[in-house]
Amino acid sequence: MPPKSNSGKDGRPGTWTSTPPGGRSWASWLASLSEDERQGFVEGLSDEAAAALRWTFEVWRLAGHQAPPPGRWRSWVILGGRGAGKTRAGAEWVRALVEGGTPLAPGARSRVALVGETFDQVREVMIEGPSGIRACSPPDRRPEWIATRRLLRWQNGAEALAFSAGQPEALRGPQFDAAWCDELAKWPRGAATWANLGLCLRLGEAPQALVTTTPRRTPLLKRLLAAEDTVVTRAPTEANAANLAPEFLEAMEREFGATSFARQELGGELLEDVEGALWTCALLEKQRVRQAPPLVRIVVAVDPATTSGKSADSCGIVVAGLCAEDGIYVLADLTVQGAAPLDWARRAVDAFHQWQADRIVAEVNQSGEMVEALVRQIDPDVSYAGVSASRGKLARAEPIAMAYERGQVRHVGAFPELEDEMCAFGPARDPREGSPDRVDALVWAVSELRRGVTQTPRVRQL
Repeated sequence: MPPKSNSGKDGRPGTWTSTPPGGRSWASWLASLSEDERQGFVEGLSDEAAAALRWTFEVWRLAGHQAPPPGRWRSWVILGGRGAGKTRAGAEWVRALVEGGTPLAPGARSRVALVGETFDQVREVMIEGPSGIRACSPPDRRPEWIATRRLLRWQNGAEALAFSAGQPEALRGPQFDAAWCDELAKWPRGAATWANLGLCLRLGEAPQALVTTTPRRTPLLKRLLAAEDTVVTRAPTEANAANLAPEFLEAMEREFGATSFARQELGGELLEDVEGALWTCALLEKQRVRQAPPLVRIVVAVDPATTSGKSADSCGIVVAGLCAEDGIYVLADLTVQGAAPLDWARRAVDAFHQWQADRIVAEVNQSGEMVEALVRQIDPDVSYAGVSASRGKLARAEPIAMAYERGQVRHVGAFPELEDEMCAFGPARDPREGSPDRVDALVWAVSELRRGVTQTPRVRQL
C-alpha cells in the first residue's frame, strides 16, 4: 500500500511523513507503480495533498543529485551535464529555504543571493526560466520579480537579490544567509565574485551556498571542490532522461560519442589535463597575473568564421600585448559564435580602438580578402595585416606552447573557454569537438608579437 499523506496537518500540504518502501526516492517509487496503482495513490490523497502534489519537489526530485546532502556544509556543488536538472534543483532549494508552512509564515532563510554569469542569465534561467524559481512556485507562494531593483520578494518578506559575476564589486555591502550560484565555471570574474560572495554570507547560524554548474577546468571550481566544507553531488544528462526530449540523448551520442566534450558537457565530468595536450591547467595557472606591465605593442588577432548561425564555427578574436622587457600578455578573449561576418568584424575593430592596438591580424587562407574588406568597411584607417597558414594547426601551435613553458607568455586574468580549448588541444584531439578557433586566434596573436617591435614603440599602461 502507498504511504499515507499527512493531509497538510503540519501546515505544509502535500508533504509525506513516511518514506517509500525500500528506501527509494518518491520519484523512483512512483515510477515503479503500475498506472492503476499510481491512480489509486493520487485518489487516496486528501484534496489539499492532491492539489499540492505538483509543487512538492520531495516527491519528484532525483535522489542522487537533487536532494540536499545531510550534515553541516557551507557549499553544496551539483556537477551535472546539460539538462541534468541542476537549475530545477537550485530553484527548489531556494524555495525550501524561504517558504514557511503557510504563504505568510517565515521560512528558515530570508536573504538569498542569486549569482549567474550575467544579469540576463539570472533573470532568464534562475528566476523566469521554465525550471526557475517563479515557474516552480505554486501560485499562492510565487514571489514577485521587481526588475528595477533586481529583486525577488515573497509574501512572507523573504528576498533574493540578483547579481552578475561580471560585476563582483556589487557584492560589497549586502549580506545574506544563503546563495544560489549558477554555472560558476563560466563566471567571467569568478575568483573575485566568489571571494566577495563569501564575505556576504554572514547572516544566521550557518549560511550556505549551492553551486549548480557544468564542470570546466577552472582554478576556482577546483579550489571549491577541494574545500573541506564542500559537498558534491554529480549527475550525467541521462539521469534526467524522463524530463528531456525522447531523441535528445541519442542525437548527442551520435554527434559527440565518447569525446571529451561529451564527457564534460553531458557526463558532467571534471576533466583533468588531456594526455598529449600542448598546455596544462598547472602551466596556465603558473603564468597567470593580475595586471599587465606597460606594453609597447598590442594586436587583435582574428581567426574568421566563414559561416554564421547557431551551428557555425566561432570567430576567434584574441587581444595580446608585448612588454619590451617581460614577454607577451594575453589581454582578452572576445571570441563570438554564430555572428554574421560584419558583426564579428565590428567586434574586432571595436577591440582595436578599445585596446589602442597597433594592428589587426587575420588568417586569410579560407576567407581571402573578405576580412580586410569587412574591416575597411567599418573603419578604413585601421592598420590591418593578413596572415597565411603554411603549416597545420598543431605545427603552428607547438612553438607557442613552448613559449608558455619558458615563461614568455602570460594571461592577465582568466579566460575559461580559451583555456579549456588550450588544455584539450593536442595530437589526440577529436575533430568532432569543433574547430579550435580561440586557440587559432591566440596563436596568430602571439606569433605576430614574437616577431618583435616593427614600429616605433608606444608605451601604454593598462
